[in-house]
Amino acid sequence: MLKSFRREPGFYHRLFLLALPMVLQNLITTSLSFADTFMVGLLGNAEMAAVTAANVPIFIMQIVVFGFQSGLAILVSQYWGRGDVDNINRCLGVALYAVTGFTSLVALTMFLFPAQVLGLITPNQDLIDLGLSYIQIVGFSYIFTGISSLYAGVHRSTEYPFFGTVLFTISMCTNTFLNYVLIFGKFGAPAMGVTGAAAATLASRVVEFVVALLYALINRRLPLQAGLVLRPGRRTLRSFMRYSLPVVCNETLWSMGLSMLTVIMGHMANSQDMLAAYALIGNIDKLSTVVCFGLAAAAAVIVGKEIGEGGTADHVYSVSRTLLACSVLVGCIVTAVLLVLRPTFFQPVLFPLFDLSEGAAYAAGCMSLLYALAMPLRAFDVTNITGVLRAGGDSRVAAFIDVCPVWVAAIPLMALAALVLDAPVFVVCLTMQAEQAVKCPIGYLRFRSRRWINDITRTEI
Repeated sequence: MLKSFRREPGFYHRLFLLALPMVLQNLITTSLSFADTFMVGLLGNAEMAAVTAANVPIFIMQIVVFGFQSGLAILVSQYWGRGDVDNINRCLGVALYAVTGFTSLVALTMFLFPAQVLGLITPNQDLIDLGLSYIQIVGFSYIFTGISSLYAGVHRSTEYPFFGTVLFTISMCTNTFLNYVLIFGKFGAPAMGVTGAAAATLASRVVEFVVALLYALINRRLPLQAGLVLRPGRRTLRSFMRYSLPVVCNETLWSMGLSMLTVIMGHMANSQDMLAAYALIGNIDKLSTVVCFGLAAAAAVIVGKEIGEGGTADHVYSVSRTLLACSVLVGCIVTAVLLVLRPTFFQPVLFPLFDLSEGAAYAAGCMSLLYALAMPLRAFDVTNITGVLRAGGDSRVAAFIDVCPVWVAAIPLMALAALVLDAPVFVVCLTMQAEQAVKCPIGYLRFRSRRWINDITRTEI
């Protein structure tokens, strides 16, 4: 194991310079979500549970956008290794067309049929009524953030993640301020409650889009070529379909699977307690994994560029093994931190701050413990699937490894425990982690095979 950490001089400096801005970017976007949860949570458990239910389709849309961003990164990182800026613009064009069309369709569906969408998630009419205005407004924000996220992702995949950090910092500050103003009615604004949270999110995403657009018009490091973006060509479309579309399908099916876990909670007898607990612990989980996802994003850039530059399979495998070892180490450190915080901060301070009911507090305690214990496995999976395998052009197998454990293990086990056997809350929460127990060994075997190392830029365009 220790042998895996031995690298040439400058490797860890490069990794740090790539990962740190990505960690900060993930921390900023996650803090934005946590600020939403915190402020809405101050309104009450019912409001927090309603927003959690309303965010299920939003989460799916968000992950699909991330899928397009990750799929785009596969091609962009390898083209960056070849210094091919023209094809980077073409790939961006294909992704922009796809994301804009998808987010517009979903946003329009949620605006026209909000009650029907929420009814698929929970039969609780009180929660549906509270979430109607939220889901109608917030969906449109992802049209704007989808475009800006793709553009920031291109810079991240070309070793300039700092732009995304600045962009999402501006978005987070705007959203947090507007949340305070519109939710609680400050500075003369009306107190809009849950609706105010949605309006603040939409406004901040528009600001984010405008900033990204202005930067794109003046940037010279990676100049935007409108002709190539607007007319990317069939060859680029074919490459995107072959290597990036499996990533999009992967993220879509995975997010739908994860959302099914929320739907199962929404149909439990104690659904309000479970959803309130999941809203809080889900955000804590996102905060605790920012380093893991930052490392995975850095790994995707490093591995993709190594392949694009013509590195040997042995060298690419060795670099990837080091990155995976780092991810497991980070996961163990995060586990230790969470296990310390659980009895010293979460239970005595944080849970009472959100005024969780007794049932919600118990469920949150169970979730926090199990999420902490599973962190090393999750850290490995994230870097292996979204960083190493995808960057090597092995997106189809990576999709299989990522999606199947959710649908084959986690969902059936949780549905059986929660809806059929009426098992204790701890057992229900334990079944949510079945995904990691299945995914990790399969992913490790695929990594060891080395069959994931492919130079896709030299075979396609």
